[in-house]
Amino acid sequence: MIRGYSAEQIRAAEAPHLEAGESLMARAAAGLADAIRDEIAEMEDPVQTARVVLLTGSGNNGGDALLAGAELAASGCSVHVVELGSRIHEAGLAAALAAGATVVDLGADAVASIVEAVTEADVIVDGILGTGAYRSPALRGTARDAVAAIRPLAASPRRRVVAVDLPSGVDPDTGAVPDETVLPADVTVTFGAHKAGLLRQPAAAYAGRVVLVDIGLDPDLAGIEPLVVAD
Repeated sequence: MIRGYSAEQIRAAEAPHLEAGESLMARAAAGLADAIRDEIAEMEDPVQTARVVLLTGSGNNGGDALLAGAELAASGCSVHVVELGSRIHEAGLAAALAAGATVVDLGADAVASIVEAVTEADVIVDGILGTGAYRSPALRGTARDAVAAIRPLAASPRRRVVAVDLPSGVDPDTGAVPDETVLPADVTVTFGAHKAGLLRQPAAAYAGRVVLVDIGLDPDLAGIEPLVVAD
């Protein structure tokens, strides 16, 4: 049985670990990097020649993507960062740049620059929005325009889309998709526990295969009633 929890339940489970100084993001990023490597391996594309484009937002999902990108860049992968938030996770960006990643210059036409970056990508990592956007999960502004523009490219069988925790634009609790401008994932790498929305339609249809990364929350969630239980 798969148990799906709300964003609030998972945040409450994370809280004591964060207060204790545990680096949950580092654990999540390591699991994400492993999942991306697995996707590259299935494409029969050596990691040293693979091109990965990170779509990063302002929150922790963007940080997870950047730290995973740092691991991939350190192993020789070509990693390119697209900034789609009002800010960026500074430590994650510093780690990615130090490992050899580059930031895509969005220039005068941001959407055209993003499409150009994605055209050569083997893997697109969706780290735009996370569970923190559950009150208003739809994409907006440049992020929405970019996702709308790259969806046809992402659908190519020669590319994989990896969503960080959940596809950006879906409600983590209800599975609602208030705006269909969502990048369908081949695989969603979720952390700590399944988000209830990933087990509910229509969000489940956008999530692809869901991979759960253990970051140490099982004891904290053991006595909590999940929102949804699925086979």
